[in-house]
Amino acid sequence: MAHVELNGMWQLTSPQHPDIDIPMTLPGDNVSALLQAELIPNPYFADNEAKVRWIETCDWHISRQFDVDDAVLFAKQVWMTLTRVDTLATFYINGEQVLTCSNMFAQQCLDIKPYLKQGTNTIRVEFARVDLEGAERAKKLPFPIPSAMGNNQIPHMNLLRKTQCHSGWDWGICLMVSGIYDPIQIDVVEDVWLKNFSTNQQWQTDGSVLVDVLIEVETGNQCHEIIVNFNGERQVLQTEGSGHYHCEFLVSEPKLWWPAGYGEAHLYSISVTSGEQTLVRKIGLRELSLNNQADEHGSAMEFIINGTPINAKGANWIPIDAMPGRECETRYRTLLQSAVDANMNMIRVWGGGQYESETFYDLCDELGLLVWQDMMFACSLYPSSDDFLKEVEQELRFQIPRLKEHPSIALWCGDNEVIGAIGWYDESKHNKVKYTVNYDRLNRMIEQVIRQLDESRRFWPSSPCNGELDFGDAWHDDSKGDMHFWDVWHSGKSFNAYLNINPRFCSEFGFQSWPSFAEAKQFVPEQDWNVTSPTFEQHQKNPRGNSIITEMFTRYFRFPSGFEQMLYLSQVQQAMAIKTACDHWRAITPICRGMLYWQLNDNWPVSSWSSIEYSGRWKQLHYHAKRFFAPQYFVFSEHTGNLSLHLLNDAKIPVSADIQLHWVNWQGEIEKTWQIEKTVTNDSNTVIWSLDEQVDLVGLGDLKSGFLYVEAQVGDERINNTWFSTHELKTLPMVKANIEVTIEANQVTLRANKAAFFVHLECDTAGRFEDSSITLLANQPVTLTFLGDDWAAMAESLRVYHLMQ
Repeated sequence: MAHVELNGMWQLTSPQHPDIDIPMTLPGDNVSALLQAELIPNPYFADNEAKVRWIETCDWHISRQFDVDDAVLFAKQVWMTLTRVDTLATFYINGEQVLTCSNMFAQQCLDIKPYLKQGTNTIRVEFARVDLEGAERAKKLPFPIPSAMGNNQIPHMNLLRKTQCHSGWDWGICLMVSGIYDPIQIDVVEDVWLKNFSTNQQWQTDGSVLVDVLIEVETGNQCHEIIVNFNGERQVLQTEGSGHYHCEFLVSEPKLWWPAGYGEAHLYSISVTSGEQTLVRKIGLRELSLNNQADEHGSAMEFIINGTPINAKGANWIPIDAMPGRECETRYRTLLQSAVDANMNMIRVWGGGQYESETFYDLCDELGLLVWQDMMFACSLYPSSDDFLKEVEQELRFQIPRLKEHPSIALWCGDNEVIGAIGWYDESKHNKVKYTVNYDRLNRMIEQVIRQLDESRRFWPSSPCNGELDFGDAWHDDSKGDMHFWDVWHSGKSFNAYLNINPRFCSEFGFQSWPSFAEAKQFVPEQDWNVTSPTFEQHQKNPRGNSIITEMFTRYFRFPSGFEQMLYLSQVQQAMAIKTACDHWRAITPICRGMLYWQLNDNWPVSSWSSIEYSGRWKQLHYHAKRFFAPQYFVFSEHTGNLSLHLLNDAKIPVSADIQLHWVNWQGEIEKTWQIEKTVTNDSNTVIWSLDEQVDLVGLGDLKSGFLYVEAQVGDERINNTWFSTHELKTLPMVKANIEVTIEANQVTLRANKAAFFVHLECDTAGRFEDSSITLLANQPVTLTFLGDDWAAMAESLRVYHLMQ
């Protein structure tokens, strides 16, 4: 088959800087290329962000040569397919303009054969400044459309179909990249062209499933064979010209696709072949629904997979790097595997980022991660002009068919917080009806297109939202729909505020921490090792972030001394905040069927709400999430009025547990133990111990005189949890502990002479520990395995932190 290659090496230039003429790799972005050529400092280091902002004031051009032979010229067509072109781009082939792009999220297809010549050809792409285009579009609006200037550092980003957080967010650097982030696909069509294929599942009452395969073909030959292979069966179709062809496969005993923690995420391979061209895709067979039925608490918000209610546990996802050229499968896999390793089963792709790459969704399919998929609108208002609607419809007609083939996609959501944004801006607050109608016009179009393209999944208008055509306050109504609860972080309420709400599904809540010392050393010069230094404040994008963290210290902890202890304690505080929420919401299961904290990852090294740092290093929160999201978990709760211990079982089968519940004094000595054996049913929440039934605990003294510690064996899993009588740990008579550390190969053994809390291991090399941020009882050693390659570097740089150090 004839071939044209346009990926690989190009040249990057700028008309404003004639001296710049450097290599740039596609897929890739201009900022990565400038950094690679050492024309700019690392934007992520120190306060270099300001030193590279000149890039956004320039136009950028990329060009290259490519060869065309007779086989290409004699072909019927030569199709160029482009995705993730960022953003305002004009394409030229051999000096002739052939294509203009203005939507990063849309697909562009063009037959470029008429523009080709034999031998050497040139292609040039000119990227125009988006800030100027945004300003021009703003001038033409019939009424003002406010944008999220509290997050974006460049106005009118909401008028452009470009990743919104490229111009900054309250966790993100402002780095106005341009480039092409997916491979450029060239299809040389000699006779028949398999453009695409899709599948549809029709579930039968006997448990079998009919898989319908729809193939889109373009051909001039009136008779051509298409071979479809699926599940060991082969079917041959005969074409009768261009059009759509379909065949059906009956799977009598399907191997089901399950979310992580509920079973195997089984995938079937399906291939479609015609001549030398083959298209291959993996699909998962599963039934999906969203239960919103009214109940005694309001209305449910419950995902049901293969007839089983799912407790959705996970986090929100932002783009993995502010420089898209750094995206790669290894980094995607590391992050998503870390999510699964922390017992997550759902990821929310947030609307201020991007529709993710195929790599992301393929990995979610493989790992059993459900995806809550926002459309790309966030925190601003958006136009509803005919031109804008047409642009959005173009992206939806590409993205929805692309993504609906993935079994991981669980929900289409219209936007992030755009309903709520109507009440944020002066213009919309003063004319709420106009801006609500404007919102509804766009949102309704999105809904109609999605429903037309995919009938198998629910459309959810916005997040947070109480349901269709409900424009109420989903931030504070916990009786139905999904909720964003930010009263603790943004409003300064205590951690106990989490205990006062019973959400049906909380899709955003979070608390910031500073990066670890290991992370900070990578971007903070030593002279700036202070949380109020210029570098550190440059890497804190929330205006009140540092103040909130330190003010919360004064509520709950004895104030730390030194830079390292400040960073460590911020991560203890973050973990304690999110654990408080998740413990309570799991204790009220099945009222709450979903919790997705903000946020999983960072797109540069920064102080943020993430549980995984930019480098991939786990914060303490992520270790805690591994425990509080576990399929079987023991949680202390007082929501019924008495202190109780609950055993949560998310599994589809009953489980048995051997439990030891200890009352421990501050020396770390066990004063009383309750032995409990319990078998619980599937998908259950069972109270296995209650304080009002254990009056002999009172004889041990004030509840501040010690703490409860549960350790249990459930199958092969060892599970533990710690309960304190108050979040105000500064008021508790904890004592200083010394921890003895022994390292043998990749095994680290910890022994404390007194009770030690939030004992956290950290090192400077890549890798993590099997557990961390744990409780140690006196003279009860714990051995933790280092999950990394360089054991010597781990041992050399190991630091052990704990609360009363």
